[in-house]
Amino acid sequence: MTHEALDSAFNDLIDTTTALTRVGTGFDFTEGPIWHPVEQVLFFSDMPGDVRRGYDPQGGVSEVMRPCNKGNGMTYDAGLNLIVCEHSTSSVARFAPDGTREVLASHFEGKELNSPNDVVVKSDGSIWFSDPTYGRLPVFGVEREVELGFQGIFRIPAAGGAPELMVNRYTFDQPNGLCFSPDETVLYVNDTVQANIRAYDVGEDGRLSNERMLASGICDPALEGVPDGMKCDANGNIWVTAPGGIWVYAPGGYLLGKIAVPENTANFHWGGPDWRTVYVCASTSVYAFAVRVGPRPEPFMRAVARPAPPITKSEEISLDPASTALIIQDMQNDVVMTGGAFAESGAPLHCREQGSIANIAALAARCRAVGIPVIFVWFVVEAGCPGVTMNAPLFEGLRDSGALVRGSWGAQAVEGLEPRPGDHVVIKSRMSPWDTTNLEVILKAQGVSTLINTGAWTNMSVEHTARTGADKGYRIICPEDGCSTMNGDWHRASLEYAMQNVATVTDCRTLLRALGAPAT
Repeated sequence: MTHEALDSAFNDLIDTTTALTRVGTGFDFTEGPIWHPVEQVLFFSDMPGDVRRGYDPQGGVSEVMRPCNKGNGMTYDAGLNLIVCEHSTSSVARFAPDGTREVLASHFEGKELNSPNDVVVKSDGSIWFSDPTYGRLPVFGVEREVELGFQGIFRIPAAGGAPELMVNRYTFDQPNGLCFSPDETVLYVNDTVQANIRAYDVGEDGRLSNERMLASGICDPALEGVPDGMKCDANGNIWVTAPGGIWVYAPGGYLLGKIAVPENTANFHWGGPDWRTVYVCASTSVYAFAVRVGPRPEPFMRAVARPAPPITKSEEISLDPASTALIIQDMQNDVVMTGGAFAESGAPLHCREQGSIANIAALAARCRAVGIPVIFVWFVVEAGCPGVTMNAPLFEGLRDSGALVRGSWGAQAVEGLEPRPGDHVVIKSRMSPWDTTNLEVILKAQGVSTLINTGAWTNMSVEHTARTGADKGYRIICPEDGCSTMNGDWHRASLEYAMQNVATVTDCRTLLRALGAPAT
C-alpha cells in the first residue's frame, strides 16, 4: 500500500514516500489517541480489553488504567484534565491529573445518553461530543437497550451543567468524529453509516447554522475502513479515517490525498515534541509517521511544563591544556538531526534547545587554539550490523532503522562539527568509546588526564564515557549545554544524579573562560 496524492497541495502535508512505523501491537482494538504535551506520552484505549495504555517513545507501551469503562474518544482541557467518552457508562467523564473522576454528562432530557464517542474542547472551555450507539453493542461496549432514541451532537457549557443538543436530532444515523476549524468558526461532523462529513458555521454564542455537506461517498467496498476519527490540521484541512487509512480533504471539500495504513484505521492524533508526528490507532496496532504540518492548535496544546530548577554545576574550573582533551561523541546526522534515523526520539529538538552544536563548535575552536586535542567519537556500522551483537534494544533499533551505516549521510558528522586537520577520529560500534577502540592509546600518547566530555546522548554514550573514564582514573568534566539526549527530563536525570558522582558538571561558557577565551 502506498500514499496517494490527488492534488499537489497534498505534498505540503506529507512526504508520499513516508513509511509508517508500528510502535505497538497485540491489542484488541485501539481508539482514542491523545498526546500529553508535558509528559510527551501518547495515551490510547483498547476498548474490547477495557484498558487505557500509554506509549512513551523512550519507554514503549505500558498499562495505565484497567478497567477504563471502555473509554473511546479522549482529549484534554486547558488545565490538562483528561476528558473521556466512556462506552460502558454512557458518560463523558473528566479525570484530574491526580486521577479523580467526575462525570460531566450522562443523561439528556432524563434519558441515558447512547454512548459518547468522540470529544473536542473549544477554546471557550465548552466540551463537544458525538453520541452514537456503538457503546451499546457487545465487544466495544456493554449490550443494553437504547433509551434516547436518536443520535446527536452535544455541548457541555464551559461553566458546566446539562448537555445541550446542538443539531437536529434526526440528522445523523451514527455521528462519530468531530473537529473545529483552526479559527473555530466551522464545526465538522462525520457520520459512519452515511459515509459523509457535514460542516456547520459556529456563531459567537456557539450555536450552529448553515448546515452543508462537505464530503460524501467516503467508502470503498474493496477496502476496510469507515469515517470515524477526524481532525483538522493547522491549515484547515480535514483528516478523516476512511477505507485504506486516512483521507485528507481541503476546507473547500475536495479530496487532496490518501494516507495508506496497514490495518483498519479508527482514529489518530498529532504528537511528538514539535507536533509533527501523527499517531494512528489501527485495530490491533498503533502506528506513527512524520508529517509536514501541525494540528489545529487546541487549548491543551499550549500547556507547558513548569520551569525546572537550574542544573547543579560548577562555575569555576581550572584546566591545564597540556593534560586535557575534548571528546565530541556521536554528533552525527542520524543521532541528532531532523531526517535522521532517530529523529522520532525527540533528539533533534532537544539538541536544538540545548544549542549543543554551536556550543561544542565554540569549545572545539578554543581547544584547538590552545593546543588541546579534539577527539571525535563516531558510532559507525556496516549495513545490516554484522559486527554488532544484538543483545539489547538499542542495538536492535540500530539494525532495524538502518542507522549509522558507513558511508551514509546518517553516519556523517553534523554540519558545523566536522573534524579539522590535526583532530582525531575514533570509530566505535558500542555505546562506550573505551572498548575495542584506540581512544586510550591516543589519550596516553598525548599525556591526557582530564577529559571534557560532550556530545549525544547525555544519559547514554556521554554518561557511559564518564562512568568508565572515572573508573580508569581520568578527571571528567561535562558541560551540560554541550550535550543533549531525547528530552530534558532524561538529560537532567543523568546530570543531576549519575554525573554528579563521576564528573564535574559545568557549562561551555565556564570552560571557555577557563581556557582564556575573550568575553562575549
